[in-house]
Amino acid sequence: MRDAPPPWFTEAISSAFQKRTLAVTGCPINYLVWGETDRPPLVLVHGGAAHAMWWSFLAPQLSRHYCVIALDLSGHGDSGRRATYPVEGWADEVIAVSDDAAKGRPPVLVGHSMGGLVSIVAAAIYGERLAGAIIVDAPVRKPDPESAAGKGGKTFRSPKTYPDLQTAIAHFRLIPEQPCDHGFILDHIARHSLLRSADGWTWKFDPRVFVRASPRSPRDYLADVRCRIALMRGEFSAIVPPETGEYMYELLNRNAPLVEIPQAHHHLILDQPLAFVAALRALLADWEHSVPRPRPDSP
Repeated sequence: MRDAPPPWFTEAISSAFQKRTLAVTGCPINYLVWGETDRPPLVLVHGGAAHAMWWSFLAPQLSRHYCVIALDLSGHGDSGRRATYPVEGWADEVIAVSDDAAKGRPPVLVGHSMGGLVSIVAAAIYGERLAGAIIVDAPVRKPDPESAAGKGGKTFRSPKTYPDLQTAIAHFRLIPEQPCDHGFILDHIARHSLLRSADGWTWKFDPRVFVRASPRSPRDYLADVRCRIALMRGEFSAIVPPETGEYMYELLNRNAPLVEIPQAHHHLILDQPLAFVAALRALLADWEHSVPRPRPDSP
């Protein structure tokens, strides 16, 4: 039996938002908007096999001061599918959606896991068009968590079909596996992760999103980031252990905050949602009144 959700969560998922669709290089991209569009834009980028509604209980906590935008990357959620999914193409989608929703005003990107890798690529290619990027438990190393040739990769590449919605929700699991005390969050995400097919209920993501290649390594992209950047990780993350966080910090010439969320695993936005929001608010507040130090390799 799941615990009853707390009031903050119930209020958050009841908050109004806009649902929009934008065609990006021929593919319909679904995105959601919370808050007034004249506020500074904040673009939230989900992880592999996830979708925009993973942010639906967090976005209202940020929309008082920001126009909060969350998209379904192609091959995920309610967006269309493509023949291939290069990470650079996902970065293009992030920028296109931001331009459409925020009328070209520079956003801060917040990307979790695979979405963090997408945000790194966007920050390297489009850095001059961004106000910053916050990379949340996304490792710069290979293999990355969701395309690993392990249990997670096999699970994602062979999605099952279930006879009814409740059975499907009961089979929702976090990958990589970890404990999560907030069953009400898992149920909420699971409901929005499923679609009805002729054979029953199945997951929305395209299994081919995990078969991808890039001409450049994540390390090269991180070293080429040309905007303000910060790193966040979960204290108990198996994906970004302390040594990986330190490695990324060094790649950024020790010129970026590295924030650890206590008592959190890889899916720290689910484990410690209010601590995550507090840390994010603090980073953004500091960025609003401070001048970024120039990178050592900048002219």
